[in-house]
Amino acid sequence: MKVYNLACPSDHRFEGWFASEADCLAQQDKGILACPICDSTVITRMPSAPHIAKSSSTELAIVQPESPHLSGDAVALTGQDHSQLEAQIQSAFLKGMRELMGRSEDVGKAFAEEARKIHYKEAPERSIRGQTTVDEAESLRDEGIEVLAVPMIPAFKNTLQ
Repeated sequence: MKVYNLACPSDHRFEGWFASEADCLAQQDKGILACPICDSTVITRMPSAPHIAKSSSTELAIVQPESPHLSGDAVALTGQDHSQLEAQIQSAFLKGMRELMGRSEDVGKAFAEEARKIHYKEAPERSIRGQTTVDEAESLRDEGIEVLAVPMIPAFKNTLQ
């Protein structure tokens, strides 16, 4: 089993698991290897190294930029800690999106119309989701209707893992 660190031109980074290097290259050549965030099929293998336990570890420092509102503190994370934190953040995000999708009704392109019906008590109150234009979402906000824009990431079209 080969595990590769991959990225698309938008710098979305993700892991790919393949039976072999040939399998990875074949999927790439056929255009079926795609970014789970933006669906781009232009994928690059990123440098990676196997995790080898050793007594000391290299640290990655995340430093906040200088700003009148920021203190400039730094947080030091080991490479392994950084990977674990990234995995925890991704897991929490996907869990939240699963919950949001599970607790709302998909009304598709009728989103703006249905949101207005709910707001003006012409339809039962419930959580809905769907598609609308940026202008229509702004119009809903102007009417006092709370709207949260969530980009439709290709991974959400299928089962969230």
